[in-house]
Amino acid sequence: MSLINSVVKPFTVHAYQQGKFLQVSDADLKGKWSVIVFYPGDFTFVCPTELADLADLYPQFQAIGVEVYGASTDSHFAHKAWHETSEAVGKVQYPLLADPTLTLSRNFEVLIEEDGQALRGTFVIDPEGKIRTIEVHDTGIGRSAAELLRRVKAAQYITAHPGEVCPAKWEEGAETLTPSLELVGKI
Repeated sequence: MSLINSVVKPFTVHAYQQGKFLQVSDADLKGKWSVIVFYPGDFTFVCPTELADLADLYPQFQAIGVEVYGASTDSHFAHKAWHETSEAVGKVQYPLLADPTLTLSRNFEVLIEEDGQALRGTFVIDPEGKIRTIEVHDTGIGRSAAELLRRVKAAQYITAHPGEVCPAKWEEGAETLTPSLELVGKI
């Protein structure tokens, strides 16, 4: 069963953000757009490239009212050590969620049980706490923060403009479609 349009299950986890430990819960996601980006593990190979890519675009996510969260099954202590030792991860300003109990990864259905790690799962969550987009990759396939930003903008657009849809490759400011009987077979 798909998690699309389901409400995020309750959770509370430790996190690391810019030199501080904090707690993050499902309540922190309410009232704003959020993105949770699961990755397999700290001190790995593809993961720092993805987190750095997100860090580069983080100001653009914030400018449209979106909070970004990185998440792995590592502890918040490991997140701190990685942040302090990796040049790429050192750029990260958004919270890194710790999921050593594997609860969060199970809730989002990205846990690789036999490895105790998460798949590369990306979840766009609306202000009501509903999951609006999901992208899940095998552990060796990196994601694009620019494509994620485009998908978030599309989700925000269709939420603000009921009855309209965003076609393939839609970019902010481009034309949308209004589904109707007259459009059937015309595209």
